[in-house]
Order: sequence, then structure tokens, then C-alpha cells
Amino acid sequence: MRTHNRTHTRRAVLGAGLAAAGGGLLAACSDGAGGSASPSAEPAAFVAPDGAEVAAAEAKRGSGPVRSVRLTATRTQLDLGGRTVDTWAYGDRLPGEEVRVTAGDTLALTLANHLPEPTSMHWHGLALRNDMDGVPGVTQRPVRAGVSFDYRFAVTHPGTYWFHPHSGVQQDRGLYAPLIVEDPKEPLQYDKEWVVVLDDWVDGVDGSTPDAVLAELSKGMGGMDHDMGGMDHSAGGMNHGGGGGGMHHMSMTAARAEKSPSRMLMGATSPLLGGDAGDVAYPYYLVNGRAAADPETFAAKPGDRIRIRFVNAGGDTAFRVALGDHKMTVTHTDGFPVEHAETDALLLGMGERYDVLVEAKDGVFPLTALAEGKKEAALALLRTGGGSAPGASARPRELDGKLLTADRLKADKAVRLPDRSPDRTVTLRLTGSMAKYDWAINGEKYAPSRRLPVAAGERVRLSFVNATTMWHPMHLHGHTFGLAGGGARKDTAIVLPGKRLDVDFDADNPGLWMLHCHNVYHSESGMMTLLGYRK
Repeated sequence: MRTHNRTHTRRAVLGAGLAAAGGGLLAACSDGAGGSASPSAEPAAFVAPDGAEVAAAEAKRGSGPVRSVRLTATRTQLDLGGRTVDTWAYGDRLPGEEVRVTAGDTLALTLANHLPEPTSMHWHGLALRNDMDGVPGVTQRPVRAGVSFDYRFAVTHPGTYWFHPHSGVQQDRGLYAPLIVEDPKEPLQYDKEWVVVLDDWVDGVDGSTPDAVLAELSKGMGGMDHDMGGMDHSAGGMNHGGGGGGMHHMSMTAARAEKSPSRMLMGATSPLLGGDAGDVAYPYYLVNGRAAADPETFAAKPGDRIRIRFVNAGGDTAFRVALGDHKMTVTHTDGFPVEHAETDALLLGMGERYDVLVEAKDGVFPLTALAEGKKEAALALLRTGGGSAPGASARPRELDGKLLTADRLKADKAVRLPDRSPDRTVTLRLTGSMAKYDWAINGEKYAPSRRLPVAAGERVRLSFVNATTMWHPMHLHGHTFGLAGGGARKDTAIVLPGKRLDVDFDADNPGLWMLHCHNVYHSESGMMTLLGYRK
């Protein structure tokens, strides 16, 4: 990390006109203001992202030591381990350089945009000030090509977080990095720490881009150029309960005239995910930017106690993770401590994080992240002694052992939500299908002018009702919620097909906050909405 000086740009500030008579969210901007979006409607009844209420909430968080960082979003070439791709990333590395601060610090990060299009930066899981949340057209203007934006906010809660764009499908390129917030009173004892970022990768492979993938998926089944015999991928026409028979993991071939191969995935199923596992046939799955053929190796000594911080930065893939011949003790999920629980394997939906402790044995062991329902896997190695390294096809037996899911965890008593009846229930019906690729919430595609109201001080219950035949990892910005019955505190939770999930949060961070599916292709197709604090 280093300090920085800028000469040609300045922080993009939200205009003062936004508070007047409920005027436009984004005031007209100058060339140096980081964007050129036209104003969007901001009803006068809602707290503005840079309103007095937001400033007051930030003041209560205090102002600790400033940690200054500069990151550049740029076009680059990355070696994934035997395969070089043209992509976009933060600097010339994947994941981007880790940002590490201590709870109580003020983070001052300058994002320089050297990409050919506007971008942004969302701080996934942080309860931060609303105008730093990084949602273009809602909390800030897009950061235009050739311009910079200064993010500055207090970081109050320790944990494992990450950051990525909230602009189109940019997250499914290389634009992501871990954010680790250390606890100045860390209660855990360990000898080593690893940050393990999982990803599914398509960008730059045989001409593919996430935008091309979205364009193909958006055609739905009706856009396919060959006869599928009337099969409906998402409306009950296929067997989603288990094995997909001969259809399992068949990548559908779209129009031969396309410059890149089809990436539409058919027949990938997982009983753990309630049926359909995903939409996209990724050619690579990665641990810390490395493919299984050339994995990263973590070195330790036998007997070392190791903290592993897992982050699923994927676009369309849940990962089932296990460390061969080891048990894992889960200590945190989504940054918040849980009652410690031992397991063989973990399931991470997109956007979820888990911290675990392991005691290293003597030898070489595979850390395998199986792409759930898609059969392929990402791989890293733990080496504490001699011996041959397991190959890319290693599937430790722990993958089929005891598996913990978030609903089986209990929040640590220190962070458990106190019992309280909800003051307001917001029902979010998840709708859409692969057939039409019309993902939405309450049957309505995302519109920034549409807000679901909440009020400061309320206990709010979010009731997710999944009316689709696909699973959705639902993410709330700016807050954490509690699962039922003293369950884990989280900001991202899997909602299985045909199921209902009720979660509660306290409305203590004013502003306009995104709530969306963290499958990047579902969200960009319309499965997003906004919660708005009333003035």
C-alpha cells in the first residue's frame, strides 16, 4: 500500500442538488467528476446517498488511521497456469492485490480506470457509508474511462470481504480482490493464514467474453438455433432432481457463425442446490488465479494451525471445498463469527465467504474446490513434507463427507441478533426462467427508480420466496442479516428453488441499498432491486 497524489482528476462528488425537492440523484458533472450519467429520479421521500443522515451515520463510526491504496483497472494479459488470456484486472495480477486494514481504520482507495468503458467498485459485505457503496446510477456516477475516483470510508467490522465492480458483467473478468479487515483483539490463535479466492473463468478463452456469454444466455432457450425437442431447461421439462443422464454437462452449440464457442450449459444438476446447478460452461476453474493443471502451493510445517479465508468470486458457480485428509473447523461466515463447527466440506455460493481452521498433517494434500454440479474442479496444494503432489483430477473423499451449509451454523453470541419481532416484512418473490432468461424480483426487472421502503430503527424481515427452478445467492448491500433461530450473520445467502428463506436485519445504515442475486448473469438480466430508507 502506498500514498498517492493526483493531478488530473478529483473525487466524483454527488451534487448538492440531489437533496433539494427530491431532485436528480446525480447532479450534472464536470469532466473531472468521474462520470457523465444523466440524472435519475430520486423520490423526495427517500434518504439520498450523500444526505445528512448518511453523513451522521458515518460520523458515529469514527475516524481512525488512514490506509491509502491506489489500484488501476486495466486491460492486461494473465497467465492462468498454462493458458494466457487477454482480460481486465486490477494491475497485472489475479486476484488483484489484497487490501488489508484493521477495524477502526479509514480506507482511502483511489481507483484509476484505464479500461475502455466506465467501471465502479463495490465493497462486498461492508456496512459502509452509502455514497461509497459503488453502484453506478444509484450511489455514484460511473467512473469513466481515463478518470479516477476516491473511495474513502470508515471500516468498522473485522472479517473476510472482497471488492469488485458493480458495472455490467465486469466482475466475471479479472476485476476482483480480497479485502481483509483484521481484528485488533483477534481471539483466534493460528500460525499461518491463507486467503483462497475461488473463481470460474471464461474471459479471453477462444474469443469468449462475459458480455458475449450474457448475450447468448439472454436469448434463452428460444434463441437456440437447433431443435431441443421441446425441453425446457428451467420450467420442469428436464429432470433436475439428480443425475442428468446423457444431458449432464452438455454445452449447447449455438450458431456456428459466432466468433466464440457457445458457453450455455445444459443438464448440470446438484441435489445439494435443489436441481439446476448453473447456466455457464466455464473452461477453467481457479484458486487464486491458477488452473488445476498448475496449482498454487501453500507451504507449512506439520502441526501448524492454519486459518483459511475462502472467498467465492465466481459468476455462476457454487463450490464444494475440502482439504484432503483434514477436518476443517468453521469459525466465521461472511465476516461474522459463528459457534465453531467441524466439517469435512463446505458449500460456497457466489459472494459467500467462510473462515476455517485446520491443523496441518505431514505430507502433500489437495485443496479441492469442486464446481458443484459441473464436475470440474479448482485445485491448490498444501505441502508440509515430501512426496508426490496429487494431480489435477484429485477428488479427496472429504468432498463426499460431512458438509456444512449456512443454515446449520449458529451465530456467536457476541454478534447474534437480539430477539425482536419484525416491524416490517418485505416479500421478495424470485421469478424467471432459463427458457426466457427473464430473471426478476416480484415479476419486475430492475429499475433504479423503484424502491422498497424501510425506516431507520426498524427490524426488517426479508422473505425470499424462490418461485423459480434454480438456486439464487441473494446479497444485501450495506447490512448483514441473521438467519432464523439465532443463525449465522450473513450478507449473502442461498435460496433454493421452490423454497422460502426468511432473514432479519436492523435498519441502521441509511441510504439506497442494492438487493440482488449474486449470479452476475441473473442480476444483470433483472434480478435486482433497491431498499430505500424513508426520510
